[in-house]
Amino acid sequence: MLLQSDEVQRAIAAARGRDPLEVALDRTVPQARLVATQVKYLARAEHKLPSYAAAGCILPPRAFEQASSEAAAAHKTIAGDSVLDLTCGLGVDTLALSRRFRRVVALERDPVLARITTDNLAKMGVGNVEVINCPAEEYLAGNPGRFDWVYADPDRRSAEGRKQVRLEACSPDITALRPLIARVTERLCVKNSPLFDVDEALRLFPRSRVEILSIGNECKEVVVYDDGSGPLVEATALGAGHFAAVPGTEAPEAPRFDPARYGWLVVPDVALQKARLTRLHLAGKADCWSDNGFGFAVDEPRGVIGRVLPVERIERFDPKLLKRQLKGRGAELLKRDFPLAAEELQRRLGLHAGNELRLAFTKIGNDFWAIRLK
Repeated sequence: MLLQSDEVQRAIAAARGRDPLEVALDRTVPQARLVATQVKYLARAEHKLPSYAAAGCILPPRAFEQASSEAAAAHKTIAGDSVLDLTCGLGVDTLALSRRFRRVVALERDPVLARITTDNLAKMGVGNVEVINCPAEEYLAGNPGRFDWVYADPDRRSAEGRKQVRLEACSPDITALRPLIARVTERLCVKNSPLFDVDEALRLFPRSRVEILSIGNECKEVVVYDDGSGPLVEATALGAGHFAAVPGTEAPEAPRFDPARYGWLVVPDVALQKARLTRLHLAGKADCWSDNGFGFAVDEPRGVIGRVLPVERIERFDPKLLKRQLKGRGAELLKRDFPLAAEELQRRLGLHAGNELRLAFTKIGNDFWAIRLK
């Protein structure tokens, strides 16, 4: 393969740190456009895939875009002697598994990607992974023996390139493969799209632990640990906190909303919101009327997963009054359970993006509220 040739690899190494467009137009660079693409993705990998960037790995664009970050991959809480990875891809999860298991068998149906991933893992000094160019369905049907765990991150793109969310529409279809998977292990870990529904996960895997993982308040994945450790739903904001509850646990009723009482606003992390655990997590710390909403506290709450911001005042949402008072100023806008998009709020209130003000907007019951933050 051209990318793996010594000439192209030397050119990529020499061009690291340059502007990819400049590289693509440089007539002295062999296979300049190919080299420029790798320079671009290696620069992006320094944050998302630092081990790959440090080793100068080959990064096919589509495989890079679909790959987990190393931070998300390293968080998965499975370990043991052996694991079967049904969906190797670029090998980011495979790399993380190699640090938790003595032996890793990783399946990749694309022969070119299987070869690239084998070489990349060797560049990173990984010696306990066997990459096999074989579809998951074929390998599982061939009596592969027993493993401590089976791991899968199904391809969520259709043949036409459209995103898929339903597990049955992904490739391989893990729901259809469950009888074959059960022959090799009692423990299955499935990584799903951040759009995957928690209730759907528990419907398909009723005795599982379902974890919502966020990084920087952005939901990254919904991971199902089907090993009999559930039912349990977990919200994990990487580096910020973790909260778990049994599905169906009732949150206490919030009191009647009294805007004069509250001195603090809690903006719950998206992992809590996605897991529908916001109200349970904030119980005893802040009042909250919706799992999609803000929390309000009299005193500064501690130990919450999310942002805690001091309140200047809370008032009913009156766009005409707010526009008269705030028009022309730059503001950071926060909203939960509110029907208007941030862009529409800016337009109606005569605001623009900026840091002069911080405003929050929400709906509680039948009333809309504006919160001015200090």
